[in-house]
Amino acid sequence: MTHHDLPYRPCVGVMLLNADGHVFVGQRLDSDLVAWQMPQGGIDPGEDPRTAALRELEEETGITSNLVTVMDETSDWLAYDLPDSLQGKLWGGRFRGQKQLWVLMRFDGSDAQVNIQTSEPEFSDWRWLPPGELSANIVPFKREIYEQVLDAFRGHFP
Repeated sequence: MTHHDLPYRPCVGVMLLNADGHVFVGQRLDSDLVAWQMPQGGIDPGEDPRTAALRELEEETGITSNLVTVMDETSDWLAYDLPDSLQGKLWGGRFRGQKQLWVLMRFDGSDAQVNIQTSEPEFSDWRWLPPGELSANIVPFKREIYEQVLDAFRGHFP
């Protein structure tokens, strides 16, 4: 069985915009490379994607659901394959990559309410990036997905 026969891991992603229309990104703790990414994570059994998105946002950033407004979501799942170097190393080798439903949210809080030192931290640093700088700062194998997310939500940027 090759990795192409494996399923995609169902997952959600969150594009969080601040008042300036900039996008929240975090630097992954488990990467030596410059690997900024938007919050994302798996969907628990029986969990709907929007609930999963709000849960993942809080788990990764400390931002609670009362501090955001859900604005939109992608109309379809977006999939990516892991690069060969990561195949078999993530998620117990059970998945070839991820299929993601993305949710766009507006951050209604203040930067002081962001806390990446959560119980299971994923990020070593965070910042707000203008949407136009997102692709250049993202880990390369996720670039195409991020372009699709940007296209899906472009009408919401200032």
